[in-house]
Amino acid sequence: MSRPDKYSVLSAGSILGTLDRLEARVRERFPGRGLTHVCAELGRIARVHVGRIDDVTRPHLLLRGMVALVLLAGLTAAGFGVDQKIRQLMVDPDEVMSFGGIEAIANILILMGASVWFLLNLEARIKRAQALASLHELRSIAHVIDMHQLTKDPASLLGAGPTASSPERDLSPSDLMRYLDYCTEMLSLTGKLAALYMQSVRDEVVIHTVNEIEGLTTNLSSKMWQKIMIIRTEIDPAVSSILPGARAAQA
Repeated sequence: MSRPDKYSVLSAGSILGTLDRLEARVRERFPGRGLTHVCAELGRIARVHVGRIDDVTRPHLLLRGMVALVLLAGLTAAGFGVDQKIRQLMVDPDEVMSFGGIEAIANILILMGASVWFLLNLEARIKRAQALASLHELRSIAHVIDMHQLTKDPASLLGAGPTASSPERDLSPSDLMRYLDYCTEMLSLTGKLAALYMQSVRDEVVIHTVNEIEGLTTNLSSKMWQKIMIIRTEIDPAVSSILPGARAAQA
């Protein structure tokens, strides 16, 4: 019997499996090209990140125990200080309504409250820092993927002659479309890896960062799809049978 959340949450295993299949497809179609190595690196990063997500979501029992001991000691010391100050004010009635006496008690209570808040949120801040560092790595790999499609310009297929500094363009229209399509898939999977953090860490800063990465990957993919559409409509409409309807069959 399938799990109730099978189709309602992202599965790290499914993402890794999809990446493995994508890497095999890229290697079979474009052996020796840089995109193959980038896809392999994305797969390696994905496995590292799945382990990091497990670490981020796992409760830090040792840290929680230390925080509990510090809180207990701090509250005991603060309570003792407040009690001593109250006893002192009761002994000297003239000090009861003095600003200095009331201020001393208020300062102790404020510092105690701030310390409690800091310690109770310490674990969440540590997890946030870990997640943000990992998300920055995913943002970087998205830009690396984009770099590999910059020279894949459909204008070269429209009759624009190369210059002495032009990069080598040896892909047919159908292969160029497939190359760009693979890039969009890699970007999409990068966004899904980022979404795993949002699914596991309920932190506003992490959620905002994940949304930024997904927006970045979507915008980069849109540029690639513009190139794909130019090829489909201007170069050879016959190759449009490759995308998107027959993509699954021919991949």
